[in-house]
Amino acid sequence: MEPGPPGSSRPTEPGPCLSSQQGADQAASASLQSAAGAQPGRHSLAVAAVLPAGGCGERMGVPTPKQFCPILERPLISYTLQALERVYWIKDIVVAVTGENMEVMKSIIQKYQHKRISLVEAGVTRHRSIFNGLKALAEDQLNCKLSKPEIVIVHDAVRPFVEEDTLLKVVTAAKKHGAAGAIRPLVSTVISPSADGCLDHSLERARHRASEMPQAFLFDVIYEAYQQCSDYDLEFGTECLQLALKYCCTKAKLVEGSPDLWKVTYKRDLYAVESIIKEKISQEICVVTDIEEDNKYVSHLLEEVLKSELNHVKVTSEALCHAGRDLQQIILDQCYNFVCVNVMTSDFQETQKLLSMLEESNLSILYPVVVVSVHFLDFKLVPPSQKMESLMLIREFAKEVKKRNIWLCGLLISYPQAEIQPWGWAICDSVCEDSDLDGRVTE
Repeated sequence: MEPGPPGSSRPTEPGPCLSSQQGADQAASASLQSAAGAQPGRHSLAVAAVLPAGGCGERMGVPTPKQFCPILERPLISYTLQALERVYWIKDIVVAVTGENMEVMKSIIQKYQHKRISLVEAGVTRHRSIFNGLKALAEDQLNCKLSKPEIVIVHDAVRPFVEEDTLLKVVTAAKKHGAAGAIRPLVSTVISPSADGCLDHSLERARHRASEMPQAFLFDVIYEAYQQCSDYDLEFGTECLQLALKYCCTKAKLVEGSPDLWKVTYKRDLYAVESIIKEKISQEICVVTDIEEDNKYVSHLLEEVLKSELNHVKVTSEALCHAGRDLQQIILDQCYNFVCVNVMTSDFQETQKLLSMLEESNLSILYPVVVVSVHFLDFKLVPPSQKMESLMLIREFAKEVKKRNIWLCGLLISYPQAEIQPWGWAICDSVCEDSDLDGRVTE
């Protein structure tokens, strides 16, 4: 087994230090204990996950294995790891990758600060890769941080949208029945062709389901199944639930899964994943202002306009004046879109303060962060030269923060102070390092 990078085992919190998970973690653990029948005072159910990630992505038709294809400049497998790391009660995550991609996987773990990850050598088939992951969890190796779990989850590296609720359902069902798996209704009718290429028979679609991931098992059940299964199964089989049934007589409980459990298979699926991620991280905008809470007239107006124009987006507003505890909480809750309104000053100080907070949070490690810096200048008081200096400062700063995955754009609004009206602002200049803003906050 190939251990993860230094510090990769059993952290207090998974992934980058983005949010305080303590309350959610305790709730998840309590829910899992209750669902699994744990008694007060007993430790929570030991759960691990195995991700086979040794495929070459032949059906996708691209040279890069699909699990390493970039989505918003970040490998697809990183999104899947993040989804599992968010689940506090999954203690270990074992990823099976080919030897030639071992260093690539290590660099992904390090760059995106993934935790609780251990690497093993993938086999030549899916089942052999899963078996290698199970053996790593079963074997008591020297200097190995892994321990044998009671329940093991098997999930695909290219299903990035798995939610904790689904994972909890399959784990709970596996605890009771020995095995469980997510299913979805069939979209197309399944037919069987004859040897001459004609229709032999078709299946009644309403009576069948598509087997999806995640699946969960009592560890002893699935490990015994893999130890007993034939070479033919290891070479050509794909269904883990069938192995548990065939070799351990364990009938899996089938759990209805969500529509987001689909597997990235073809090149077009990459664009669908990117679209879903963009939509997900565009659901909240925070308007930050440099004025006192009781005098937030301008930011309040902007907030109301955004709410009316983007009625599907959550819009909040906060002040940078004090300690910024509320703003820090918004950042910790992983808001990725900010509008920084500078009313009291014409310089870049408040926006720089916000950018510093964002950089310290490591928020942009996982997704691009969009910041729109809005500056109000009285054109009767501020000379044109100062206006241009502000514009150029924003442009230069945007180049720097873009290196840290923060997309900064500037908006300069000139107005006569005595005549400012809610709908009477004249937008004079706009500076943006990338006008597309990665497809977000541009509606």
